Amino acid sequence: MQGAIYPSLKDRTVLVTGGGSGIGEAIVRRFVDQGARVGFIDIDAKASRQLVESLASASVHFEHADLRDIAALRRAVAGVREAFGPITILINNAARDDRHAIEDVTPEFWDERIAVNLKHQFFAAQAVAPDMRQAGGGAIVNMGSVSWVVGQGNMPCYTTAKSAVQGLTRALARDLGPNNIRVNSVLPGWIMTQRQLDNWLTPEGEAELMQRQCIKRKLMPDDIARIVLFFAADDSGACTNQNYIADGGWV
Repeated sequence: MQGAIYPSLKDRTVLVTGGGSGIGEAIVRRFVDQGARVGFIDIDAKASRQLVESLASASVHFEHADLRDIAALRRAVAGVREAFGPITILINNAARDDRHAIEDVTPEFWDERIAVNLKHQFFAAQAVAPDMRQAGGGAIVNMGSVSWVVGQGNMPCYTTAKSAVQGLTRALARDLGPNNIRVNSVLPGWIMTQRQLDNWLTPEGEAELMQRQCIKRKLMPDDIARIVLFFAADDSGACTNQNYIADGGWV
């Protein structure tokens, strides 16, 4: 279904982390539809190459990297820049919401969860900020989660990392604002990606969600992608330092 068209996104170079599937895939597809040049990074090479083949567009480019490895992240950013030119839109989407019990968390697991859900967001922003300064501005959208807002259990490392995205967003917005670089975060609710359907959604969970959400339907990846487009486009030029909840009224 066609959504809004944002002329300011046409021919812009966009970087999406975790763009090979789920919400990230929907974001990549939507930016391509806007006429942007889209580079995305993902650890899942098979899914990512399938996405590129399905789009059959010269304006999409995939870089394979494990974002927990900051050197690999920096190389991937350079690869996108080499393919499409300076990056002026960054969507920090990559994350993993694996469930885990408090007693099972080791120091190594803690560090790995922070790396996969938070650390790379800062270093991706650091890597593209010079491009944005040179271009006279840019937009960064960090993906948060309502899981920490609602106090969801059974994944303390994930919810800790996602709560920190709000602080990171506000810090980057303050420091990069003088360069006309806007930084916002989007906090999705329970979005029905294939991963969620395969691993976490149960009839009981769906019933509880429908009871708690104001909007009585499942939220899909494209619901979030459309919001991300707005915060990336010049239409949201007055918006920065914000954390926008998109959860169907769950919170």
